[in-house]
This record gives sequence, C-alpha cells and structure tokens, in this order.
Amino acid sequence: MFDLENKKAFITGGSSGIGRAIAELFIANGARVVIADIVDATAIADQIGAHYLPCNVADETSVANALAGAEDALNGKLDIVVLNAGVGDIGPTFEQTDQALIEKITSINQWGVLYGLKYAPEHLNDGGAIIATSSMASKLSMPGSGVYSAAKAAVNSMVSMAAMELGQRGIRVNSVCPGYVDTALGNSPEERRTTQMLTALARHADPAEDIAPVFLFLGSDASRYITGQAISVDGGMHSGYSGALLQLVTGSNGAPGGH
Repeated sequence: MFDLENKKAFITGGSSGIGRAIAELFIANGARVVIADIVDATAIADQIGAHYLPCNVADETSVANALAGAEDALNGKLDIVVLNAGVGDIGPTFEQTDQALIEKITSINQWGVLYGLKYAPEHLNDGGAIIATSSMASKLSMPGSGVYSAAKAAVNSMVSMAAMELGQRGIRVNSVCPGYVDTALGNSPEERRTTQMLTALARHADPAEDIAPVFLFLGSDASRYITGQAISVDGGMHSGYSGALLQLVTGSNGAPGGH
C-alpha cells in the first residue's frame, strides 16, 4: 500500500532538508519526481534521479509555470504534489517585526502554499494527493514566532478548505506539522535543548527517518481515506509537559499538587 510505482510527484523546496528526504524516499518507492526550488538543484536532481525545475513559491506565475513544467517533464498529470518550501525566520515579537520580514515569511510560507493549492489541481489526476509542510508552531504559541506561526496556521486552514473543495475528485489534501528537525533550519544548540526538555521523545526529528515516511504514507494508497488533516509529527511536543521540563521547574518529574 506504500508503493508509489508509476506515480508522478512534484516537490517544492526539494533540494535540501525535509524536501530532499521526501524526494529520495519517493524515488526509492518507485515514484518519478520533479524537485522545484529557488536555488539551482540540477546537480542534486541528477544525483538522486529526479528532474529539476526552478520555482520561487512567493511568485504566483513561477508556481504556475513550475507545475505545468512538471506535467510536461513527467509526460502526464501528477499524482502527488508536496508544497514543502518554507523559511524559518523567528525571534522578533510582533512589536519588533519589521515589514520586510513579515512579507518574506508570509509570501513564502503562506502564499507559496496558496499558489500551490490554486494551480496544482489542474495538473493532478483524480485520486491524487496534495501534502503541505506546516509546523508544530501552527498549534503551539512561543513568544517570538508570531508571524511564522500565523502563516503555518493559515496553511492548516487552507488545507482543510482545499480538502473540501477537491474531495469530489478524490484528491486528498493534508498537512504535516513537524517539530524541530535535524536540518539547517532547526539545528542550533538552543533548539536541541528545547526538544530535549519539551518533547516526550526528548530528541530532534531526523528528516529521512522520522518525517519523510509520513509524507510517503500520505502520498500512498495507505492513506486513501484521510483528508483535511494537520498531522503532528513533533515527538509529542504538543501533548503536554514533559517529565524533563517538570523536573527542571519543580524538582520532580511528576505533576505538582496536593497528596
């Protein structure tokens, strides 16, 4: 049920990190893949056995052209579209965030998915799948991540709406909400300390072993009755207070209270 033999897939932000891990896993399971990225990924595509197309997800025309180009490159309509490209700029509070950063985060993380949802359906076979990369920040509030969190929450909302709009064609639309992942966007000592203290599993996610398989599941027939979902893949960060955090705050790894 996880076989992608003869499936055609398009992945934005496919040259590195989560996107590359998805592309490699899809190819390993039989899919033909186009990776689309703002950077020249020709050499990477050749290395992993994919096609490369340039795409700036913040530009509507670029997204439309890349999706049309993917259909041409793969000689037929697509079966899976992964809207993965994003930026992880966080830190400033709302008061401190300048307009340039607001526009950068929103145009890439939110509009990039919106444009994908707008133009992907005409290039998708009925029964296909669209998967967007969201974030655990769409469900959890951390000071200094307001603009980023808002954009990722919008991704979940758009996915839910697109699932309703495309359901009659059998097209499933879901988002994946990772926590901190071992990539260039989330690998600082502070971020690693955060996962150790705040997640049930007490570690970062590995893009190839922990995140990409969820995209494989959502792109395959194994998930044929799942749509409109924002699936948390965050090591349990959203579930509550970890024992490590309680130990740090209270001196005990159990819930405080009277006995």
